[in-house]
Amino acid sequence: MVEHRMIDVNGVRLHIAEQGEGPLVVLLHGFPESWHSWQHQFGPLADAGFRVVAPDQRGYGRSDRPDDVNAYTIFHLVGDVIGLIHALGEEKAYVVGHDWGAPVAWHTALLRPDMVLGVAGLSVPPPFRGTEPPLAAMDKRFGGRFYWNYFNRPGVADAEFAKDTRTALRKFFYWASGDAPDAGKGNQPLVDPERGWLADMPDPDVLPEWFTEDDLDALTESFSKGFTGALNWYRNLDRNWELTAPWHGTVVSRPALYIYGDRDVVPAFPGTPELIGKLPALMPSLWREPIKLAGCGHWTQQERPAEVSAALIEFLRACP
Repeated sequence: MVEHRMIDVNGVRLHIAEQGEGPLVVLLHGFPESWHSWQHQFGPLADAGFRVVAPDQRGYGRSDRPDDVNAYTIFHLVGDVIGLIHALGEEKAYVVGHDWGAPVAWHTALLRPDMVLGVAGLSVPPPFRGTEPPLAAMDKRFGGRFYWNYFNRPGVADAEFAKDTRTALRKFFYWASGDAPDAGKGNQPLVDPERGWLADMPDPDVLPEWFTEDDLDALTESFSKGFTGALNWYRNLDRNWELTAPWHGTVVSRPALYIYGDRDVVPAFPGTPELIGKLPALMPSLWREPIKLAGCGHWTQQERPAEVSAALIEFLRACP
């Protein structure tokens, strides 16, 4: 059974869900999600002999959401993971992340390899620091219409999503899923800054089979205090680029696994398909070729729970 509690970590109070005994596996959610996005992995991983812990990361759900936008840098987020491992009485852990949780997992392995037994990322591939700040690069490429740049406008996306939280989340989850009509066509997530992002998103009459009304209820409740904390992660993209300059050119050295869907919008971002193709050569620590899930959209572990759980268990057991 999944149990819940609050835990003090790195100067903030985090809500965590946990189940099982054995080596620690930390599961990190993305945007706009919560610990609940890993609900299908708890049982299989716990039954396989692992201690599974999924926090609401800072800015999300029942966890603290600092007011200062500067409190959401990659150093703060990695610091939360390291602090969580120690607070749980462990010295090392496997770290797994999806969407925004993936960069946190990858950077935890990059910055603190001494504490990471193995790392897995879903949707977002391992980090290879570019030659210019990401927000500036996307602003230049798409004339300010890329969703990162829209999110970077203080208060704007916050207000759009909070106006009708349940509808916003329903639209967002359907739009980015493998069930959406345009999924897998390589369309970039561009936003008309005057109309907002949700205006052109389809609103499904029936939710996909893998995403129930109960799931939507839980997600809506987790954003009852708004979206600003979660959006502040995006507002640190250029600052993260500056902060990680000392690690430019380095690669994740710990055993690594990458899983993505062939209808996911993120692996189609500019330059990402080429990166994924080169990953086996770029990262000697990659456990095997990236796993591509047919017909799967962005919500990897929710759209393909059995396949993701099986791949994770095989990988975790294979780590030295």
